[in-house]
Amino acid sequence: MTKPNNQAWPKWVRDDGSVVACTEKVKVMTENFDEIKQIAQDALEDGLLMEVSETQMREALHQLIDTLVNPYQKNH
Repeated sequence: MTKPNNQAWPKWVRDDGSVVACTEKVKVMTENFDEIKQIAQDALEDGLLMEVSETQMREALHQLIDTLVNPYQKNH
């Protein structure tokens, strides 16, 4: 298992372009993305150890992200 590095995640912004500056919100986002990265890394490594194609693993992970649903989507 690979240890997470200190990834510099993006500066989080709202739909109107303003920066999300609340320290607690940024901390939660950082923790969430660190966890997601580690889980995805573990899944990639497991797949590779089971001789799954690296290309297929990466494509499957991208597809997984594309299936995420926004339950808070605003109706325009």
